Amino acid sequence: GEPIPSNTRTPAEKLFNEKLDEEPWFGIEQEYTLFKDGVPLGWPTSSARSFGGPTVQMGFPGPQGPYYCSAGADVAFGRDIVEEHLVMCLEAGINVSGINAEVMPGQWEYQVGPCTGIESGDDLWMSRYILNRVCEKHDVTVSLEPKPVPGDWNGAGCHTNYSTKAMREKGGFDKAIIPAIEKLDKKHAEHIAVYGKDNEKRLTGKHETQSIDKFSWGVAHRGASVRVGNQTASDGFGYLEDRRPASNMDPYVVTSKIFQTTCLE
Repeated sequence: GEPIPSNTRTPAEKLFNEKLDEEPWFGIEQEYTLFKDGVPLGWPTSSARSFGGPTVQMGFPGPQGPYYCSAGADVAFGRDIVEEHLVMCLEAGINVSGINAEVMPGQWEYQVGPCTGIESGDDLWMSRYILNRVCEKHDVTVSLEPKPVPGDWNGAGCHTNYSTKAMREKGGFDKAIIPAIEKLDKKHAEHIAVYGKDNEKRLTGKHETQSIDKFSWGVAHRGASVRVGNQTASDGFGYLEDRRPASNMDPYVVTSKIFQTTCLE
């Protein structure tokens, strides 16, 4: 039969199958925000009602800073959900390799990978489904919005770490990683167009992002479009991190687009 129009897996798999010898590995960092009663977990709540209207938000948590990779009931909110999700994914055979609390209170991240080719999209989509089921059990909703709370709060992304066999071999930094970054630069607008809805609200040049209309890369640079780790630069081989994808991105589209740009064009 013919795949339906919303099936993005089929065209992605076709692209990966064009050069299987490239052995593309992906590690995706899925950020998300947990909500309860209309506010992120850990945010002040109130039973106050506007006249004739619903309950309204009253106040904000303390400034960002102590929540990232935190431990403690006053800074980490929702860990029971996060750890249950991790266990469920591992029991399902999904390659989740880590979890951490994120910069904004109520925001978390888990990492899927390394996965080869189409497996990355498969694992991420199933992990999202399991996350929704776990949150449903705890009467909490999960948001994949790239800017769940307006203002001076970090957005949510889906940083995509990527390497090919040539990048992982000795000399791969100069021979394969730098040329791949140069190709990504030339196709910046095309990538942004498929990197997630409302991503312009997140990619502002603030809160550890590069502006959506600019492309940059750097070593250990959180404000770049593409980051290369210190270890990769030091060793001369490794991987790159595309920091542009939004938390609501389609992993089949994003992973295959990166592969297409860097290996097929």
